[in-house]
Amino acid sequence: MFILLFILWIVFNGKVTLEIVLVGFVVSGLVYAFICKFMDYSIKEDIFMLKKLPLYVHYALVLIYEIIVANFLVIKLITSFNVQAEPVIVHFKTNLKSTTAKVVLANSITLTPGTITASLEEDEYVVHCMDKDFANGLSDSRFVKLLEKIEKKGDHRYE
Repeated sequence: MFILLFILWIVFNGKVTLEIVLVGFVVSGLVYAFICKFMDYSIKEDIFMLKKLPLYVHYALVLIYEIIVANFLVIKLITSFNVQAEPVIVHFKTNLKSTTAKVVLANSITLTPGTITASLEEDEYVVHCMDKDFANGLSDSRFVKLLEKIEKKGDHRYE
């Protein structure tokens, strides 16, 4: 968190001088101390997040890849004269435990062109798909598998 605060300080200042770095270091330290004292945060949280960073990066790369692939599929669908889209609404459940993972999955589905998460209640998702081909494998997609892997590696404090 300290590093993130420091990077934000540098970015918002727009230039790097010795004065900006030193003041940013002090201000970031004070803000970090405030967060640790009054917002129930600790250095253990930072270490925990750093251990999971490779999984988060992998998830982000998979999401970007899936968005690109889905874009091409949607373009192909809407530019084909002989192919008629068959919209479908899909209901499925997952074994994700944390609320955060469930919401990340819902948002990832919505970010992927051709699909929109219409509803998420408990473990049940309702997803509108532009075509029936987009509905294949939603319940056991790469997103679900990666989120399950992230949950297994971490604690479930944020459930």
